[in-house]
Amino acid sequence: MSVRGLPAGKVPAEVLERLLRGVPSGPGVRVGPGIGLDAAVLEVAAGLLVVASDPITFATDEIGWYAVHVNANDVACMGGEPRWFTAVLLLPGGADSALAEAVQRQMVAALAGLGGALVGGHTEVVDGLERPVVCGTMLGPAEGAVSAADARPGDELFLAGAAAIEATAIIARERGPDLLRAVAPELVARARAFLHEPGISVVVAARAALAAGARALHDPTEGGVFHGIRELCAASGTGALVDEAAIAVLPETRAVCAPFGIDPRAAIASGALLVAVPAPQARAVEAAVRAAGVQVARVGRLEDAGHGLRLRRTDGQVEPFPPFAGDEIGKIF
Repeated sequence: MSVRGLPAGKVPAEVLERLLRGVPSGPGVRVGPGIGLDAAVLEVAAGLLVVASDPITFATDEIGWYAVHVNANDVACMGGEPRWFTAVLLLPGGADSALAEAVQRQMVAALAGLGGALVGGHTEVVDGLERPVVCGTMLGPAEGAVSAADARPGDELFLAGAAAIEATAIIARERGPDLLRAVAPELVARARAFLHEPGISVVVAARAALAAGARALHDPTEGGVFHGIRELCAASGTGALVDEAAIAVLPETRAVCAPFGIDPRAAIASGALLVAVPAPQARAVEAAVRAAGVQVARVGRLEDAGHGLRLRRTDGQVEPFPPFAGDEIGKIF
């Protein structure tokens, strides 16, 4: 499904660049809108305030849980502490109050785990919607601000977590009956649980990485790890050489993606965190993230922009990065 020729999902980067070009800044804006910049940083009387907004449109099951964590991730990646959440909940025509109540319970539970609170929003029934939609905004204080734009050539690039954790949960929850024709029931059950374990939050990993000396963070969402790397490099004006074999893909992810021809590296990826680290701090950051209970691996190095984005395939061949043609999760809808 598309609108005026645009594919469903995140607006293509070239379109977004045109939309943002020339948008005036305002007083107190430390970090404004940009490619690969998923939250704003504002100077307020008490210090810095990080503000992030994101909708949840692909998932339907536990959509409130997704909404909180996706927005909290963006705040954490800018050095903020996710604290206050507002949500616009749009319900499809014919929905009853039980659906609204379930989504609210999910949001409150997710926020409790983060030490945050639901502070406002709006709920409305909209005829023509096929599924519920949550548009969330997370706010949080920060002592210092970082952004994907801070990455530099020569930085080591790490991936905390694994590719397509969010996609794994969505596929198992949205297409479970289809999967059971090709995938063992116990594996599908584990994939459904990916929403909570290993989970789609990167807040803990972000805190650990920043405390140990990371320079820049970015959490890949639509377009997966591949597109997240592309966004980080666009924000920072760098190139990258990435090792395909180093990108972690869990067995459950491979199993549920395969029947639909989905490439896990290019599927929606909340639960993964890209970390750019100056080389002298690389070991310390890697150890800190691992000590926080999150798997982590070096996946490449940032380079001068003139080198472009390159991918070292498992056979050793180096190729240009694969183009972004929309999130692979779209194949199940």
